[in-house]
Amino acid sequence: MPEVATGAPALDETMLAMDVVDTIRHADRLVERELSGEDRQVRLRDRLREIYSSQGITVSDAVLDQGIAALEQQRFAYAPKGGGWKRSLATAWATRGRWGKFALAGLGVLVIGWGAWYVTVAMPRAREAAAIAYELNTELPRGLRAEHDRVVAGTQDQAARAEAARLLAEGEAAARAGHLDVARARRVALADLAARLAASYSVRIVNRPGSPSAVWRVPASNPRARNYYLIVEAVDREGNPVEVPITSEENGETRRVSRWGQHVTEAEFERVRRDKLANGILEQPIIGQKAAGQLNTTWSVQTTGGAILSW
Repeated sequence: MPEVATGAPALDETMLAMDVVDTIRHADRLVERELSGEDRQVRLRDRLREIYSSQGITVSDAVLDQGIAALEQQRFAYAPKGGGWKRSLATAWATRGRWGKFALAGLGVLVIGWGAWYVTVAMPRAREAAAIAYELNTELPRGLRAEHDRVVAGTQDQAARAEAARLLAEGEAAARAGHLDVARARRVALADLAARLAASYSVRIVNRPGSPSAVWRVPASNPRARNYYLIVEAVDREGNPVEVPITSEENGETRRVSRWGQHVTEAEFERVRRDKLANGILEQPIIGQKAAGQLNTTWSVQTTGGAILSW
């Protein structure tokens, strides 16, 4: 084998050696055949010389040996570097043309979806929460105090004032605690109390054709007894009906009505029955007065205070 020159090879020799490596690398069958078995380098050198001679290129043994050695040492082979976030980032940037449009479309879908959620869900929730907070912190305390002041200004009745103070305290405590329904209910109760105190009406026995003036009922708790009721109505000074809250003693139901049955004694029932049978006219139809500023009706007949809503 000819000696290989020492020292740094010339640039043209290095380029030619690289070409030798490239020729060997692209001639897979040649490499497979010539690099197997004994004396492989000798046979490979002879084969390479033939290839270059057929192309009119003269290549020295030193260059051929240098190329064969470089191939075995993988000197001119490219070995890709290992992975890592920098390499992944560079690869992603280089291939952005392929995946960029899909990523942009996906981002668009996310933005549109988020926008729809924000408009249809987040914003209404935020507005509702703000409205509730304003009601709890401002409207309800103000309304509770206003209704309480209406009660106090409209009555000297200590029981009514004590009831108003209780409702106010409970309503304000509920508002501070965030109990919206409870605070609202206390405001309604205060408004109802103020309306009841402001109301002024008379309670008279119904006396018109086709309408009963008195009825009796058998109580479910005592089938051998009888309860007696006068059918009455609440009217103002002009005779117009006035709706008032009445609770039935039969089932506990409370409704605002202008007509109901007032529980009285048997003696009162008989008096009214005889009075109406005499000439069809009640001599004393007014049996109660409810004055403004008072909670309770002042009765001119004996009554248990009970009532019924149907008969």
